[in-house]
Amino acid sequence: MLTESAQQLFTRSRSVVSRVVAGETLIVPVRGKVGDLASIYSFNGTGSLIWQLLDAPRSLADLIDAVEREYAVGQEKAQKDVTQFLNDMLSVGLLDVRPRVSVTESEVTTIDINAAESNRQVELETAASN
Repeated sequence: MLTESAQQLFTRSRSVVSRVVAGETLIVPVRGKVGDLASIYSFNGTGSLIWQLLDAPRSLADLIDAVEREYAVGQEKAQKDVTQFLNDMLSVGLLDVRPRVSVTESEVTTIDINAAESNRQVELETAASN
C-alpha cells in the first residue's frame, strides 16, 4: 500500500525481466537467477506507459501527470488508475520504493563549491607532480 507517496520514488524492481511482445508488455520475475514462468505479468496500454516511465525513479505525481497527458483523462481518474497499478505491483514485488531526498539551494551551492575546490586541488597536485 502506498504511504506518504509524495515522499516516495518508484522504480522497476531489479529482479524482473521485461519485454514488449506484439505491443504488450510482459514481465517475468527472476528468482534465484531463473525466470519464474509461473508468474508472468502482462500490462495494458496504461500499465505499459507507467512501466516504461519506471525505468527511472518517478514520483506518484510524475506518473499521474503522464497518464493524464497521454490519455486525456482527469486528474482523479489518472490518480485512481496509477495508485491501483502501483499498489498491485508493490504487492507482487515488481517495484522498488525509496524515499525522495530533498536538497536545498544552499546545499547545492555548498556541493558545487566543494566540487570546484576539489577540482582545483587535483589540478594543483597534478601540476606539482609534473
